[in-house]
Amino acid sequence: ADNGVIEVAVTGRLSRGDYDTFVPVLEKQMRHGKVKILFSMHDFTGWDMGALWEDLKFDIKHFGDIERLAMVGEKKWEEGMAWFCKPFTTAKIAYFDQGQIDTARGWLRGE
Repeated sequence: ADNGVIEVAVTGRLSRGDYDTFVPVLEKQMRHGKVKILFSMHDFTGWDMGALWEDLKFDIKHFGDIERLAMVGEKKWEEGMAWFCKPFTTAKIAYFDQGQIDTARGWLRGE
């Protein structure tokens, strides 16, 4: 994590096992204050049900712990996902295309 920014890159389908990998990392950072997350999606096809359940539990538990969430993707439906996430968090959420990943990093840092 750099400047409180955590980058999570996902490819393909997100599974419950993926959550077991990155949730402890996020929660460890959250003990030091609010976090900023860059969620980068390559050839992303969505969540399986186990992962979706873990995601909802995580979102509700950490409602106030995420300061900014940048979603970087390749498809229009991924942009819609950013809007879908809004009710679950007080974070500022923005969507960027893959070609704008550096812009997303800057936005997370407040630039």
